[in-house]
Amino acid sequence: MKYVYALAIFCSLILWSSCRNDFEAEPNTGNLEFSRDTVYLDTIFTNIGSSTYNLKVYNNSNEDINIPTVGLAKGDNSLYRLNVDGLAGKQFEDIRVLAKDSIFIFVETTADIQTLPGSDPNFLYTDQIVFDSGANEQEVELVTLIQDAVFLFPERFDDGTTETLNLGTTEEPLLIDGYFLDDDELTFTNELPYVIYGFAAVAPGKTLNILPGARVHFHADSGILVANTGSIKANGAPSVDAELQENQIIFQGDRLEPSFENVPGQWFSIWMTQGSTNNEFSYCTIKNSIVGLLMDSNDGDETLTLKNVELYNHSNNGLLARTSNVYGENVIINNCGLSSLQLSLGGNYTFNHSTFSNYWTNGFRTTPTVSIDNFLQVSQTEVLTAPLNANFNNCIIYGNERREIGLLDIEGEEFNFNFSNSLIRFEDPQGDFEGLANYDFTNTALYTNTDFNADPVFQILEKTT
Repeated sequence: MKYVYALAIFCSLILWSSCRNDFEAEPNTGNLEFSRDTVYLDTIFTNIGSSTYNLKVYNNSNEDINIPTVGLAKGDNSLYRLNVDGLAGKQFEDIRVLAKDSIFIFVETTADIQTLPGSDPNFLYTDQIVFDSGANEQEVELVTLIQDAVFLFPERFDDGTTETLNLGTTEEPLLIDGYFLDDDELTFTNELPYVIYGFAAVAPGKTLNILPGARVHFHADSGILVANTGSIKANGAPSVDAELQENQIIFQGDRLEPSFENVPGQWFSIWMTQGSTNNEFSYCTIKNSIVGLLMDSNDGDETLTLKNVELYNHSNNGLLARTSNVYGENVIINNCGLSSLQLSLGGNYTFNHSTFSNYWTNGFRTTPTVSIDNFLQVSQTEVLTAPLNANFNNCIIYGNERREIGLLDIEGEEFNFNFSNSLIRFEDPQGDFEGLANYDFTNTALYTNTDFNADPVFQILEKTT
């Protein structure tokens, strides 16, 4: 019996010790603290949702507090969306914050600039998160710039299907979301940015002209495709302000937040397919794609000309060319998950005064900065070959790997190359490449006045796009 009494006394003590009412909280006194006084949601395109931003709300008092109301100043008409301590909406009541604790508020927005007052293509939209009312009211500002754009996307049909392009044959189709640009869409100006969904294709015999100062943005897995006998001519001009790059043409993803500024793989590529011709890029920056420029085979005249072109942060290659005819002058390709420059299955290439560097830090890289070959193995028994002629004059090839050139040829096929007045990083401390003709750095027919492994002393220049 004494055990029964002891158990009863123990339970009574437990119940008595928990008698404080955990469901009671002190009224808010207007002394909340915040992780920031303004939430900047950066720049978004009209009708494209922003990233999710967070605000932390602190209760630094010794008592639990109750906030009677939390909501957007513009109420249900606001273009912002909130999630307060796990609850989604625009207006909230009786939000509790425990003593010496905090809660998170998450903020997003999507806006149609056509519904906003005024005709300015850039509209600064603001609102407030309001905590409580009267003498205890506190506010946190919300600010975002909404930018108008020209949107290009595949047609969606009544049956739910989407317009496609066939990259295969009638018998073996290979369909991708895409569409041919109409004649009145074949000139991109600098009046508004362009946002591309799917593949915007240049039809056979047509030319896409992109004018100085144009900004072209791509949604995920999107790109530009140039068909057989089609052309793309993206010719910018020198900028008066090097930081603003106002006359450069810039190709990048459609996420404008600073956190996406240098994220590789946001879009697919500018793909110049087999038979496309007279493609030109000058004073252009191409960044953050899977493959910056993809140039397919063409046995004719010069298929791609690059002058004063910069390619950065591509998850695979900056320039991948197959059996192509490419001339490059003042080209910079930097930071790619594979080779910055890959010349595959032969072709004719000349690069003058160009820099190919690779300081990839988003994972392991086993491929050299510049890879060159004259063959492609398409199956266990079939190997395609094509003659190669490649010349590099006054170029830098460097990176954070010891061996930054790769030269692979197949016997019986032409494989001609020359590096003249250039700087190359290639360290071979174990002598693994001794005796290989392509890596005979004393052969002046292959390496003319070329230096190895000297520090190029690169300088990092910050740019605003």
